[in-house]
Amino acid sequence: MREQRGIFQHIDWWVAILFLVLVILGWINIYAAVYDENHSSILDMDARYGKQMIWILASLLLAMVILLIDGKFFSQFAYLFYGICILLLIAVIFSGREISGSKSWFQVGGIALQPAEFAKIGAALAVAKYLGNLDVDIGKTRTLLTLAGILLLPMILVILQHDAGSAIVFVSLIFVFYRAGMSDKLMLLLVAIPLLAVLALGMNKYILLVVMFVSGTVYFLSTRRKIKTLLTIIAIFIASVVYVFSVDYGVNKFLEPHQRTRINVLFGKDIDLKGAGYNVNQSLIAIGSGGFWGKGFLQGTQTKYNFVPEQSTDFIFCTVGEEWGFQGSFLVIALFVTLFFRIIFLAERQRSKFSRLYGYGVASILFLHFAINIGMTLGLVPVIGIPLPFFSYGGSSLWAFTILLFIFIRQDSYRYELL
Repeated sequence: MREQRGIFQHIDWWVAILFLVLVILGWINIYAAVYDENHSSILDMDARYGKQMIWILASLLLAMVILLIDGKFFSQFAYLFYGICILLLIAVIFSGREISGSKSWFQVGGIALQPAEFAKIGAALAVAKYLGNLDVDIGKTRTLLTLAGILLLPMILVILQHDAGSAIVFVSLIFVFYRAGMSDKLMLLLVAIPLLAVLALGMNKYILLVVMFVSGTVYFLSTRRKIKTLLTIIAIFIASVVYVFSVDYGVNKFLEPHQRTRINVLFGKDIDLKGAGYNVNQSLIAIGSGGFWGKGFLQGTQTKYNFVPEQSTDFIFCTVGEEWGFQGSFLVIALFVTLFFRIIFLAERQRSKFSRLYGYGVASILFLHFAINIGMTLGLVPVIGIPLPFFSYGGSSLWAFTILLFIFIRQDSYRYELL
C-alpha cells in the first residue's frame, strides 16, 4: 500500500487535471450537440451523451489500472503490444464491421472497437523501445529503415481498411525520430515532401517551379558558389519538377473518388456546397454564427436542427464555436496547447530514454489529431475523419487516448522509483 500511495503521490496532477477538464468539456459539448427535448437528461443511457458517460467512467478505471502497473512493464512488453495491435489490424480486415465506408471496427456486444486507434499506442511504444536501446544509432540507414518499417506496417494495414485519416496519424512519430537525433536535413526533407505536394495541388505548378528556381538561385549566389552546391541544387530542382507533375497522377491513382473530391473542394477547384463541401460549409456557418461570446449553452441553431453532420464526433468543435463563441474556442485550444507543452516538459525531465521518446510520441499523436480535427472544421484541411482527443464521441478513441496518455503519466511517476 505504501508503494501504491507513492505512485499516486508522484503522478503529474497538472496533466491529470487537464485530461479530466477536457473529458468533461467534451461530454458537455456532446450533450449540447445531440440535445433533444425528448431526451433532456444528461444521464439518459439511450442517448450518445449517456453512453459517453459510461465510456468516461471506464476510461478513468483504465487510467487507475495503468497507474498501478509496474513502471518497467510498458518498456519490457512494448514489442508484444505492437505485435498484438498488428494482428488485430490484420484480423479486422477479414472479420471487421464496415462503418462509413471503412472496414476497421470490431463489434463486441454493443461496443464498436477500432484497432487502428490502439495501434497508434503500439507504434509509439515500439518506436520508443527501439530508439531507447543504447546501441541504436539513428544516423545509420539500417536504423531508419527499421523505423520506417515500424510505421509503414500499421499504416498499410489501416489504408487497406479504407481509413486514410487514421493512417496519416502514424506519420506524426517522425518528430520522435528528430528528438532522438535524426539529422536536420532529413527532417527538412520529410517535411518538404508533403508540403510540396500540398503546394502542387493548391497552386499553379509552373509558378511554383519558378519560385523554387529563383529560391535555389538566390541560395547559390549567397553561398561560396561551390560546384558541389550547384549540382545539389540542380538535382533537387529536377527531382522537384518530376515530383510536382506526378502529384496529380498519384492523387487520381491511389485516392478514392470521395477523397479526391474533398481535396478539390478544399483548394477551390470544385464548389459542392450540397455534397462534399456541405460539412465544412455548415461547420463554418456554425462557428461564425457564434461570434465572440457564443449563442449560449443549448442555444445553437445549427446544432439543434442538425445542419452539421457528425457534430458529436468529427465536427464536435463546431458546437464549441457556435455555443461558446471565440472565447470558448480560445479556452479549449489553450487547454490543449497547455497539455502539449506540459507533456513535452515532462518528457525532457525523464531519466529513461524510452520514457522521454514515448512522451514525444504522445505529444505528436495528440497534436496531429488536434490540428487536423480543428483544421477540418475550419476548412483548412480535407475532411478525413479524425476525432478531437478527449472531446469527440466514441469509446474506442477515448479509451485509446486515455491509455496513450496515462502510460506516459505512469512512466513519469516511475522516474522517482529510479532515484
